[in-house]
Amino acid sequence: MTTVSIIGSGNMGSAIAGVVEKGGNTAQVLGTDAVDQAVTGDIVVLAVPYPAFGEVLAQRGDQLAGRVVVDITNPLNFETFDSLTVAADGSAAAELAEKLPSSKVLKAFNTNFAATLSSGQVAGLQTTVTIAGDDADAKAALAAVVTAGGLRAIDAGALSRARELEAIGFLQITLAAAEKISWAGGFTLQP
Repeated sequence: MTTVSIIGSGNMGSAIAGVVEKGGNTAQVLGTDAVDQAVTGDIVVLAVPYPAFGEVLAQRGDQLAGRVVVDITNPLNFETFDSLTVAADGSAAAELAEKLPSSKVLKAFNTNFAATLSSGQVAGLQTTVTIAGDDADAKAALAAVVTAGGLRAIDAGALSRARELEAIGFLQITLAAAEKISWAGGFTLQP
């Protein structure tokens, strides 16, 4: 059994916790104000908005050392919804990896909406979670949790692929915000 610590108790954090527990694993959900509770999971999911990274790292950076850390963010400009806020050749995940050199940083869940994680489906197809990262064992550990929870996991390649995943997440969010797709819909990959 794997313990997954989820920092952030909003819609995404709750949905990811549901996937973890559905697969028979343990979810530790920590609100961003629960700084007195230590991270216990081998896998830590940062289910917070991109601008909150600084605060989370200041509070818990030492607790993340040596762990698999999963970035689910889409670093978009929430005021204008017209661009990502990271360099065109970079990603939020790459920035996080630079700040956590002793952690195994992965990008995952950012191309999913909470509703599709909870239901396990997108338009009748199994929800797919794409995982990018440079550590094969870390990706395999997260994929095992995802598939145990009834979802499909796809290895999207190296952490450098996070920029493409963030672009897909950005497009999906802007389409949903403009009511062109449903928050219960989105992108999936057909086997």
